[in-house]
Formats: sequence, C-alpha cells, structure tokens
Amino acid sequence: MSTDEIEDSSAPLIEHLAELRNRLIYCVYALLAGVMITFYFADPLLDFLVRPLAKILIEYGQDPTLIFTSPQEKFFAFFRISFLGGFMLAFPVVGYQLWRFVAPGLYKNEKGAFLPFMIASPLLFLLGAAFAHYIVTPLAMRFFVGFADIIPALADAVAGDDADVMAQDPSQIKTVILPSIKESLDITLKFIFAFGICFQLPVLLTLMGMAGLVSSAGLRSVRKYAVVGILVLAAVVTPPDVITQMILFVVVYMLYEISIWLVIMVERKQEERLREDGMAEDGTMERHPEDME
Repeated sequence: MSTDEIEDSSAPLIEHLAELRNRLIYCVYALLAGVMITFYFADPLLDFLVRPLAKILIEYGQDPTLIFTSPQEKFFAFFRISFLGGFMLAFPVVGYQLWRFVAPGLYKNEKGAFLPFMIASPLLFLLGAAFAHYIVTPLAMRFFVGFADIIPALADAVAGDDADVMAQDPSQIKTVILPSIKESLDITLKFIFAFGICFQLPVLLTLMGMAGLVSSAGLRSVRKYAVVGILVLAAVVTPPDVITQMILFVVVYMLYEISIWLVIMVERKQEERLREDGMAEDGTMERHPEDME
C-alpha cells in the first residue's frame, strides 16, 4: 500500500474521531447544564425521594425527621441527586448526538427502526423509576421500619400492665429509628436505578434481535436460565424482603416475555422484507411453530 493510499484511508478515521470528540463535548455540556439546573431544585427533590420513608415512619409512630451524620453529607446527597437528575435532563441531547453520529452509517430502514428505540428508552427508564418510587420503595421501607419496630412492640405486649413501670427502669431500653439521609437515599436511588435499567430489557433484546444477535427461539430455549438469572438479580438489588424480591422477579420476567414477542415481530418483518426483495421464497425460511400463534 502506497503512502497516498494510507493517507486517504486514515483521513475518514480522523474525521470520525473529530466528530466523535465534538459530539462528546456537546454531551458533557448538556450534562453539566442538567446537573446545575437539578442542583438548584435538589432540596425539594430530596424531600420527594424520602417522602415514602417519612410516611411510613409516621404510620409506626416514629419521628419522620431524617438526620445528617457528617457536615458534608447533605452536599454529597444533593450532588448525587443532581447528577442523576441532570443525566435525565441531558438525555435528549445525548440521544440526539448519538443519533447524529450513527445515522450516516445506517440504511434508511435501519434509521426508521433505531429512532423509536431512542424515544422508548428514556420513557421506559422513567416508568421503571416511577414503579420503584411509588411501589417498591414503600414496600421495602415498610419492611425495614416494621422489623425495627417489632422488638419494642413485642416487649410491650409481654410486659402487659407493667409496661409503664418497666418504662421507668433504666435497664429497659426502647429502640427508636433515626434514619440517615445518606443511607435512606442510597436505597432509594438504588431502587430507581435498578428498576430503570431493568425496564430497558425489551429495548436491549429487541435491538439485539434486529442485529441478528439473538432470536425468539434462542430466548425461549434459555428461558429456564433466564429465570435463575432474574432470581439472582432480585436477590442482589433488593433488600431481604421476599415481597419486594418477588415483585422485581415478576416484573423483569414479564419484560423478558414481552421481549420475546417483540423479537418475533422483528423476525416477521425481516422475513417479509426479504420476500419482497426476492431474496427468499415462501416456505424457505424456518419459522418456529409458536411464531404462527
């Protein structure tokens, strides 16, 4: 290969790298702007995130006050909220820059298929985050607060009429809950992030099906392994609460089954397109019997 040919082949690569750099710079600017905007509203957002815990504390007759255990804890709590919220605000810009970078290398039909997933992905993440905040987090917090409150409740039940007398005894210890902002926010954001990512499963598997990396028959054949993997995931990302673990398992498994049918639809469209282009004849492509349902 001559020197001129090497220079000609390296020029497009340099142009792509320069474009990628520019796209990444725009993404960083959008993220910084989103973080600064969210940081301004970090205080009400923090109240919104810890509200499920505060309500449950009130239900159990506990003080709903959440404490800071170090001077810098509130700042870092605001920063974590701002980073997550800033990324959500910046995602339209990030998605647009990603689209502008990959769109020139896609065919027309691929562009039409890829764009809806760019819209569906943030919507599914928001759906998963809302599911975690309004359903999963209250269940988990109720389990933890109820477990912490059950010991003094049992002690009062055993004491009976002597409860007031025993309460004056210094040896009689009563447990109270003093939740920390850091620990409470950790579990809340963990649920939001975990369920938001889990709700991306249909998007991920459908894109992999469009790329030919997975098939509906293959997803069916590994269904039993998927069940085990989902159970392990539920045990890792949720607290030791069977109800919360089962909710995550049911939700993710339903998303897995929905993904199989989405891959089936992709395969049918690909088969129809091949037949229209004259690249396949009727009956030449193998189809799973369940695909015909």
